[in-house]
Amino acid sequence: MRIRYLSENLINQIAAGEVVERPAAAIKELVENSIDAGSSAIDIDIQDGGKRRIVISDNGSGMSKLELIASLDRHATSKLLDDDLLNIEHLGFRGEALASIAAVSRVKIQTHNGADNESWEINCAAGKKSEVIPCAHPKGTRIEVRDLFYATPARLKFQKTERAEYMAVKDIITRLAMAYPNISFKLSHNGAQKLKLPAVLDGQSRLAAILGAEFGKSSMQIKAERGGAILSGYAGLPTYHRGTAQYQYLFVNGRAVKDKLLHGCVRAAYADVLHRGCHPVLALFITLPASDVDVNVHPAKTEVRFADPQSIRGMIISALKLAIHEGGFQISSSAANDTLKSFAQPSYANNHMSENTHALYAPQSFLSANMPPAAKIEEQEHKAVETNYPLGAAQAHIHENYIISQSKNGLIIIDQHAAHERITYEKFKAQLEEAGIEKQGLLTPDIVELEDTHAQILLEHASSLSKLGLEVEAFGTGAVAVQSIPALLGGRVDTRRLVYDLVDELLEHGSSNILENKLNEILSSMACHGSVRSGRKLNTHEMNSLLRQMEETPLSGQCNHGRPTYVELSLKDIEKLFGRR
Repeated sequence: MRIRYLSENLINQIAAGEVVERPAAAIKELVENSIDAGSSAIDIDIQDGGKRRIVISDNGSGMSKLELIASLDRHATSKLLDDDLLNIEHLGFRGEALASIAAVSRVKIQTHNGADNESWEINCAAGKKSEVIPCAHPKGTRIEVRDLFYATPARLKFQKTERAEYMAVKDIITRLAMAYPNISFKLSHNGAQKLKLPAVLDGQSRLAAILGAEFGKSSMQIKAERGGAILSGYAGLPTYHRGTAQYQYLFVNGRAVKDKLLHGCVRAAYADVLHRGCHPVLALFITLPASDVDVNVHPAKTEVRFADPQSIRGMIISALKLAIHEGGFQISSSAANDTLKSFAQPSYANNHMSENTHALYAPQSFLSANMPPAAKIEEQEHKAVETNYPLGAAQAHIHENYIISQSKNGLIIIDQHAAHERITYEKFKAQLEEAGIEKQGLLTPDIVELEDTHAQILLEHASSLSKLGLEVEAFGTGAVAVQSIPALLGGRVDTRRLVYDLVDELLEHGSSNILENKLNEILSSMACHGSVRSGRKLNTHEMNSLLRQMEETPLSGQCNHGRPTYVELSLKDIEKLFGRR
């Protein structure tokens, strides 16, 4: 077969397949052009998920007549001042987008650049341009794309449903809106406005408008700088998480990218405070010199390559860990809101209580008169405890697991097991950093039967486990003898259950350097076994002691699995429940 040159139109159609694989990709390219043009307002109007019609209107710098003609030619761009692809300062720079879109659809462009006070219009169908004609149009540019892929019918077969295409478009617009809060965005679908984001001065307001007000209340500000790279953004508290990682956003020099680097950094930073299967919500923005990042990796420009990825990774992890540590005593506001919603307001309370019944609740009447002397002493000691502590003073213990505490601002409910689990875990880590975890020998070794392979896996790590305070030895075939346990666990631990859980951890993560790489998860599992269990009744002194330890413990706002250790209801919220506000 003879080698031949492809036609210009076929070349454009091939390029369209790389750059514009679906309506969302076309819209991304066009909106990025509007951003590059200095627009402060961008309106997007689509029909049938963008397959039938796309209209992008902006108030940017617009184009002259000659620029309008050139805009539909391949590799014609105003974004590169020279031939240097290592210093890219704009979102769109290849000069492929408009030419590729016009090669497979019907395009009409109207523009006014404000300099010559003239407006121009051009049409293009399947790559064939019309003559430029005058038109009436305000400053800026309007691009209308009809029947996307009509010139390449085979590609239409691969388009998804209208809803799926619309959701992809919305995702693109929200990502761009996160990166450019100073620009207002509007999105309409089939004549109905779906998204309206006014321009704002700060990024957190824009993120809250997109991710929800709850994120705005339950997020930590992230700031860091390293080697010329600047990191900013917001990350959710560990107690504010989702079941998928799709709510994690990374932006590099204003460009929304999908990078495995981010997800690895997030997992590493939140490993101490989130259980597997829970994913934090965050939006991080990296700004660095254009020469330190290659954005020309993928035709859709959704991937980047850093000149020094390890430095970027270290900056992200350390910044997230610092924010988590500083906000460790906080819990997400959604925890309190969920608690308030769970209270059912009885509709019969005031109407069905007799006067005699009300008398039972008179202050210092029934309860005080019938209280035994010992109970009165306990009550007096109880009241003497200051409520000025952050977690207040314990007032009651219910369902053998929850502590009710009164603070100066309201009421706090504490999960005793979750709270003590975090305290024990942090003590383990502190001991390990200092001189290794202190051991407590058992008078009689605990014999734990296991499968042969499981016993072998455990014994392979016997020396490493010994550093964690757990000494195990072989005991015949398919069994191990536990000689000592971490002293912090005391006599509260179920040794058999602990050994089984450690084997599960080793099996899940493999045997290579498991304790070095997954040390915190092993410690977390041990801390869970050594914590105050649900069902154990605590007296007032024990409850208050637990509260004081929580206040001194890092990250005590959540347990090792990312669940809140306490919820707080303000007096204002409580009064609302009873109609006092």
